[in-house]
Amino acid sequence: MAVQQTILVTGGAGFIGSHLIRLLVNKYPNYKIVNLDALTYAGNLENLADIENADNYTFVKGDITDSDFIQELFTLHQFDGVIHLAAESHVDRSIANPMSFIVTNIVGTVNLLNAARHHWKDQYEGKRFYHVSTDEVYGTLGETGLFTEETSYDPRSPYSASKASSDHLVRAYHHTYGLPVVVSNCSNNYGPNQFPEKLLPLFINNIRHNKPLPVYGDGKYTRDWLWVKDHAEAIDVIYHKGKLGDTYNIGGHNEWKNIDIIHLLCDIMDNLLERPKGSSRELITYVKDRPGHDRRYAIDASKLQDELGWVPSLQMEEGLTKTAKWYLDHANWLENVTSGTYQKYYDAQYVDR
Repeated sequence: MAVQQTILVTGGAGFIGSHLIRLLVNKYPNYKIVNLDALTYAGNLENLADIENADNYTFVKGDITDSDFIQELFTLHQFDGVIHLAAESHVDRSIANPMSFIVTNIVGTVNLLNAARHHWKDQYEGKRFYHVSTDEVYGTLGETGLFTEETSYDPRSPYSASKASSDHLVRAYHHTYGLPVVVSNCSNNYGPNQFPEKLLPLFINNIRHNKPLPVYGDGKYTRDWLWVKDHAEAIDVIYHKGKLGDTYNIGGHNEWKNIDIIHLLCDIMDNLLERPKGSSRELITYVKDRPGHDRRYAIDASKLQDELGWVPSLQMEEGLTKTAKWYLDHANWLENVTSGTYQKYYDAQYVDR
């Protein structure tokens, strides 16, 4: 079967990336999908065990911050497209160590942009550089309103500032050099294979072990939640059909206050674990708020729906039940990723407070 195009996916062993890789490998047998991942703490090849031997899939271990390596990789594979997800992404980690976010999220992105520009040599027909970003670049909202593609950037953490910078650089390469780019900014993702430093897998794991559920501040921070497989579908649609130079917001139409989603998760877990109703809620423990904590995010994804026809498939009650069941059914996966290094980080973030 002739290869129609070769796509580089960065960060493909991570949470969102692994779901995207699986979708592309299975949906497009005549594409060659190259997964580049540095396999840091959040990258896990177990996430892709089911497709690792597929004929149209190749894994490469490497770091986007190594510009020479990236140039060699482009020479070797002659990529037609890039879908760039690799990033340091946890706000708490960015507060503790901002420089790693600056290097990976900004310098790493520029290395990829430079490689694409060098190897495509202004012959951009059939080429595309897709940068996957976050709604956190927009800052925070009051009780009303939604983030649109025209919302001004107002990042509040080293993480969101580094992603905002990378977004600006991608757009600058489009306007300055004509590089064919698209950008998407997405709300909170949830689902299988998420590293258990994030809220839902962390709390699912803690409930399993009857450990405290650390809730920042008053717990009333509001986020829009998106089933990770819906995000992968949206990326597929935007990569193939999005207008070059445009930005698309991706959201679940699914706003929840943290404490409300935690209560729902507790009740779901009590049911799945056959514990008395209310048992898991007793594990909730309020802890000192983190610095620069954005109060509310909410996405207007109407452009993506109106122009490209994408809509989310799941709302929270169904998606959260599926998520909880997956982690309970994959306890070995959880045990494998909750290493000693992660435990030290967890202790520093929550226990020592």
